[in-house]
Amino acid sequence: MMKKEITFQELKDSGYKSKTIKEEIQANLILRIKAKKPVFEGLMGYEDTVVPQMKKAILAGHHINLLGLRGQAKTRIARSMVDLLDEYMPIVKGSEINDSPFEPISKYARDKIAELGEKTMVSWVHRSNRFFEKLATPDVNVSDLIGDIDPIKAATLKLPYSDERVLHYGMIPRANRSIFVLNELPDLQARIQVSLFNILQEGDIQIRGFQLRMPLDIQFVFTANPEDYTNRGSIVTPLKDRIGSQIFTHYPKSIELARKITQQEAKVSSADKALIQVPSLAKDLLEEVAFQARSSEYVDAKSGVSARLTISAMENLMAAAKLRLIETSSDKTRIRLVDFISIIPSITGKIELVYEGEQEGADEVAKILIDNAVIKQFEKIFPRIPKLEKEGVKTPYTDLIHWFDNNFIELNYTDTDTEFYTNLKTVTPLSSVIEKYASKLSKEDQYFCMELVLWGLTINNKLDKSENDTAYKFDSAGIGQYFHRSN
Repeated sequence: MMKKEITFQELKDSGYKSKTIKEEIQANLILRIKAKKPVFEGLMGYEDTVVPQMKKAILAGHHINLLGLRGQAKTRIARSMVDLLDEYMPIVKGSEINDSPFEPISKYARDKIAELGEKTMVSWVHRSNRFFEKLATPDVNVSDLIGDIDPIKAATLKLPYSDERVLHYGMIPRANRSIFVLNELPDLQARIQVSLFNILQEGDIQIRGFQLRMPLDIQFVFTANPEDYTNRGSIVTPLKDRIGSQIFTHYPKSIELARKITQQEAKVSSADKALIQVPSLAKDLLEEVAFQARSSEYVDAKSGVSARLTISAMENLMAAAKLRLIETSSDKTRIRLVDFISIIPSITGKIELVYEGEQEGADEVAKILIDNAVIKQFEKIFPRIPKLEKEGVKTPYTDLIHWFDNNFIELNYTDTDTEFYTNLKTVTPLSSVIEKYASKLSKEDQYFCMELVLWGLTINNKLDKSENDTAYKFDSAGIGQYFHRSN
């Protein structure tokens, strides 16, 4: 609902006090802190690191540079600052640059106030319209950001180019009294970064020879990726010097926190959630894949592994299960370990490989990351699998490995849950391992563990695992390759 227009006199009579945007943000931040409300809604994992630094930067009245790898919620933090603005802001009606009636800075607003005085009409701008965002790409020029002379306006109004009214304001003047976010700052050409010096420090802007004293009132937030400093460009030193606070972001530090972020961000309908059960261990395994990627020798650590990897992977997992529901006409299903083959496209599109990774190939690296995550989860529940077995000495897995000497099992993605788990239970020694080491887990996690054990044994070369388009086959080491070739 739009707020009703009023006169400048009515605005004064209402008791409205003019504030700079930084004073406005500070006042609302203080109110939130005193009310013990979260400053940034939906932001997890930064409560003891980034958020306290953001609070201090805002209270200091600083422009802010958020520095971090991809997928660390830098843009989300910047957009959340809109919630710290007043709901409505008064401007001189018709102003292109949100002129305050108390301190007009454009010729249009100054002339309007001089002509109408207290009768000048005041309109209102909602806080949602006080957020401006620009991705810094190499083709951005000064005209885009600051402005330029508009020859069409000059011709239409029959004005000489020396008249201020022929100016076309760029994005930054139009963001007056607003939040302006410039993403990927190092991508901005150095000569364009130079044009921001005076705006940040003195508020002066110059357009095609016009020396204008326009004290723009803007809260700047910049974002940058550390890799950009070496790969694509840098932030020029005088500009860095004018940015008050540089705050480093980071990835989730625990599986539990990463799970919460994925659950919040993954686009999964409530209907799908009701039909598809995701075991707790499956959620942990999914996050572990990202943790493994961030420490992998095949993945470029400087590039980072975005939180979007697990978000996308969760959506793919649910899609795989949903497809199974459709194809089997089942009422419900459960995420299985074999379903994790469907997250490979989410991994390959989200990681940058180093030379060794390129040699392996993106798909193979994705499978390695999944295997590494499986082993990590496996060893949290079950005893380590010995590399060498001593003759006559039984390990927790001896009976299970020997079972496959004369048997094999195929796990089909498209089997109904009843068919799938009935099939798994035919491996009788497997149930004994689960009962001994995973009996305290939920029934759903125990079923997931059955696959986890088989997968762990194959990674440690105790069993063979082969695959085709519809199934995995587990059998005695050295036999399973036939399944893959024959299909």
